[in-house]
Amino acid sequence: MKIAIGNDHAAVALKNHIKKYVEDMGHTVINFGTDTNDSCDYPVYGEKVGRAVAGGEADLGILICGTGIGISLAANKVKGVRAAVCSEPYSAKLTRMHNDANIIAFGARVVGEAMAEMIVYEFLNAKYEGGRHQRRVDMIGDIENR
Repeated sequence: MKIAIGNDHAAVALKNHIKKYVEDMGHTVINFGTDTNDSCDYPVYGEKVGRAVAGGEADLGILICGTGIGISLAANKVKGVRAAVCSEPYSAKLTRMHNDANIIAFGARVVGEAMAEMIVYEFLNAKYEGGRHQRRVDMIGDIENR
């Protein structure tokens, strides 16, 4: 799969770690994040990853800022994005299975490298179940279109 990754200045080190982890899993990573620790604006990177995923340039996305919250809020403004902040792997797995989330977000100041790996693993390996969940995903889309 092609995975878009984005981050702000608070998450450069964790982004680099996760980028290598995802590549070692056999995926292609498209880096939309900053590579410096100079202060920058997380909405820029949330939007870039959101547009890449919604536009089909990437299959899924990973966003990392200090908490994961701000960058996910920016991504969720892009039509077609369902970005979820997860600080543990169970929610990361279920947001793919039940919500058809296409972007995962987490915080470099919240989770360490090992937890981030577990979150990413579960997110990338889970499959959307559809079925009874599709009605609710469609409802989210309807809200987005109004």
